Amino acid sequence: MKTETSTKATSAKKADGHRLVDEDGAPGRDRPWIFRTYSGHTSARASNELYRQNLLQGQTGLSIAFDLPTQCGYDSDHAMSRPEIGKVGVPINSLDDMHVLFDGIPIERMNTSMTINATSMWLLSLYVALAQERGVEVAALRGTTQNDIIKEYLARGTYIFPPPASLELTAQMYEYCLDAIPKWNASNVCSYHLQEAGATPGQELAFALATAMAVLDLVRARGQVPESAFAHVVGRMSFFVNSGIRFVEEMCKMRAFTEMWDHITQHRYGVTDPKRRAFRYGVQVNSLGLTESQPENNAWRIALETLGVTLSRNARCRALQLPAWNEALSLPRPWDQQWALRLQQILAYETDLLEYPDLFDGSPVVASKVAALKEQAQTEIDRIEEMGGVVAAIESGYMKSALVRSMTERVRKIQEGELTWVGVNRWPEAIESPLVSGNDGGLFRVEEGHAQQALAALEQTRRERDTEAAERAIETLKSAAKAGRNLMEPSIACARARVTTGEWAGALRDIFGEYRPATGIDGQPLALENDRVETLRSRIGALTAARGRRPRLLVGKPGLDGHSNGAEVIAVSARHVGFDVIYSGIRLTPSAIVRSAIDEDVDLVGASVLSGSHLELAEQIMTGLRKAGMNSAQVVLGGIVPAEDHAKLEALGIAKVFTPADYELLDTMEQLVELLEARSRNEARPQNQKRPQNQRG
Repeated sequence: MKTETSTKATSAKKADGHRLVDEDGAPGRDRPWIFRTYSGHTSARASNELYRQNLLQGQTGLSIAFDLPTQCGYDSDHAMSRPEIGKVGVPINSLDDMHVLFDGIPIERMNTSMTINATSMWLLSLYVALAQERGVEVAALRGTTQNDIIKEYLARGTYIFPPPASLELTAQMYEYCLDAIPKWNASNVCSYHLQEAGATPGQELAFALATAMAVLDLVRARGQVPESAFAHVVGRMSFFVNSGIRFVEEMCKMRAFTEMWDHITQHRYGVTDPKRRAFRYGVQVNSLGLTESQPENNAWRIALETLGVTLSRNARCRALQLPAWNEALSLPRPWDQQWALRLQQILAYETDLLEYPDLFDGSPVVASKVAALKEQAQTEIDRIEEMGGVVAAIESGYMKSALVRSMTERVRKIQEGELTWVGVNRWPEAIESPLVSGNDGGLFRVEEGHAQQALAALEQTRRERDTEAAERAIETLKSAAKAGRNLMEPSIACARARVTTGEWAGALRDIFGEYRPATGIDGQPLALENDRVETLRSRIGALTAARGRRPRLLVGKPGLDGHSNGAEVIAVSARHVGFDVIYSGIRLTPSAIVRSAIDEDVDLVGASVLSGSHLELAEQIMTGLRKAGMNSAQVVLGGIVPAEDHAKLEALGIAKVFTPADYELLDTMEQLVELLEARSRNEARPQNQKRPQNQRG
């Protein structure tokens, strides 16, 4: 495994002329990065089978995707969990599930990355307890918990506790790992989702570096790590970044990251060892630009995006996972993941990329771009520091608003053709792709019966465990939390006592409370003005005159999916053209959406679901509205919805379904207005007037 991003740290090879050579003068070649695929679905057993197959295909590290209930601290049988079980990752309720998940996989030889944030301490505790019960030396474990809670408040939404408590848990993990698991990255500052939420390269640099500084500052302030060991803590800080389609800019961004982190660690934290100052990062290339229309084009996007984090040897990633070509449609199938893995392997083993020193040293173009990005990022960091750091910038709503503003501007550029999106806003006509013409339509399907496996395993764990021992472990955890002690050892004890994910998170909810951040849409303009906007405003004006008030649109995200970019842009756009908009935010129960629709007396409900749980959640919303007698509100749904499910949603009473293919904001706004106008015409028609057969109401 390549251990550093800097050529200075690679002592085994040197540049001779223009190629790398070994110390004996033979042609040299860097070792490739770690090959990963981000995967997990349905059940621990199904995911274990997938992991074993991926490792046989040449994957060299695991990247575990957990389902939304696990990420949000709920057991699979919680009311919020049931529609989401196994939809976007593997459900883990207890240590028993971990035994199944890693069955036959030698964790002592594996580099395991876990995409988990609010419950990261719990999942690491489960992993440690798994090693203990297997008889594996805990200190031998290697890997990463993503554990960047700041970006959850900004972009992804799987937070639980308020920011100060969440950062304390992260700091405690560093303190525990320092001696117990010295090769484990206790956190992985994740700028990936910032770019997905619209961040510019400068914002991505700034927000990620400011988050890393907040974590390290807290670890130092807690005083539990000796100053002599603090450089080790700094050296275990890792990052997880996004690489977009502008791969030259992305490559420059990575060089900027490397240079800025070296400066921060040296001058802010006094780290003298260059190895401890190395910017250590893994990557998933961009999913924001993947398209539902002409999805075969995504393969080329992914290949080009990979170059941004592999071409520059001085800022090359340590680990790489690629999305599959069809991730704008559904979870990838095993074949799709294999195809993405093969791209990495061809680049690493068939090309000569790893045979050369850095290709961009001395380039004035690259140097200029890197300098510009560093300046943009430093300006933003200074602004955050002046506010009091990232926690203050989160709680004030500044960082969230900045991302919503950037995403809104990106969408505007797409709408007006300033940004070309091949197959979407240019050249949308195409021959049908054979990749989606098979029996499965190129889509992954979660078998309904598999969710029962998670529920049955949870029930068995509760039935067979020592209930009193589990209750004692929970009380010990709560007592430690109240006293401000490090919670890793009590959490590991909970894991071994077969405490469940929901019980662990519930105990800490009792102590720390839960958090609801600012939505970030207030005051956000959409800089889009044209004749269509004016026409829409006139039509909404007519509806307002007829009804005596502006039409009201409630936008909300039912379920546990926290990816709110689309919902936020729709809310901003609807307000721009004249709707009264109530944006209820994320992680709402269907009953909460129903209550809000009634309380606000809305005309339209817009539900956004990206996790694949659209059928279950739509049925709950429609049933709730009918039981409440709320027949005046029409419901539309947006998300990643397979075509075959559109009719099912309409049968439930959903008035309109929108997917990523409906990228044109004004088209969407016009369709919403048409729904209201049709209803208004229908309500104005005398009760005894028969509707013409060809007229839709």
